[in-house]
Amino acid sequence: MTRELTEITVVGGDRTGLIARVTSLLFERSINIEDLDQAVREGVFRMTTRVDTAEMDTSRGELRRALAELGRELGVDIQVRFPSDRDARRIALLVTKETHAPEALLEAEANDELAADGRAEIPVVIGNRGDLRSLAERYDKPFYDVGDGSGNTDEGRLLDLLAEYDIDLIALARYMRILSPEVVFRYEGRIVNVHPSLLPAFPGAEAYRQAKDAGVRIAGVTAHYVTTDLDQGPVIAQRAFDVPDGADVDEIKRRGQPLEAEVLLEAVRLHLADAIAVHRGTVHVREDVDLDAQLGLPEQARAANPDEPVDGEPLSGTATPPVDSD
Repeated sequence: MTRELTEITVVGGDRTGLIARVTSLLFERSINIEDLDQAVREGVFRMTTRVDTAEMDTSRGELRRALAELGRELGVDIQVRFPSDRDARRIALLVTKETHAPEALLEAEANDELAADGRAEIPVVIGNRGDLRSLAERYDKPFYDVGDGSGNTDEGRLLDLLAEYDIDLIALARYMRILSPEVVFRYEGRIVNVHPSLLPAFPGAEAYRQAKDAGVRIAGVTAHYVTTDLDQGPVIAQRAFDVPDGADVDEIKRRGQPLEAEVLLEAVRLHLADAIAVHRGTVHVREDVDLDAQLGLPEQARAANPDEPVDGEPLSGTATPPVDSD
């Protein structure tokens, strides 16, 4: 029997009976719950449930209306994403000051290289400062500054814009502001960030300076899904580079920033291709995907790594000692 896995997300103030009311509504309409996950952070409740709507005894429109009415009654936001809705492929680019990562995505879209099938677009650029308005205008994109002049974000306005543009994926292209649970919970599994370190090393601000102060010889960058735990979301892909002896922070940045742009674009492409899935907090490549992507080191670097000795295994050139038959 064919399944039709539909995602339902509930976000709002925490209150008793929320889960029971939602699951009862689904049961009454012959909708089978396949998976349910919930969390509360800073007083914000989030429930994500995946349900099978293949045999439901109602229409999609009626289910949306019923859940929206229940949400108004309970004071929460309830969103439904049917499988066919996931073809939207509309990406919101969130930016602050740095141009390298957002420009890479905008250039990829301009050259029809953002998604393998070409069915993806960046309809809006949103900043918590106004610095990159000219970059957005160069690519003929509407730009919205949702900051207060000091970099703090009006998240109500941000959420309104994400809804207005019917956003499928959020790409944090060096967006230098932590998103609250109000945003993360609504778009969980659909927010990709790039961080300038090989996470879990050097989370938080000033990652390149942390690498310099730690004296590392190899540094790197990471693209990951965003969760409410800062820089701890599931890792999608990483890139690494050498840190020369005596390199200052600016030199480390110069080496890392091109890789930031590359790995963020790689992560966006993987997400759009539905090539990866998160299971128990870890990103896995789907079994039925013929992956043409670099998740870690390039082939040249892998080929340069020695493959022996390995504990418990003899070296390939070592003769096998004779067996004494006596």
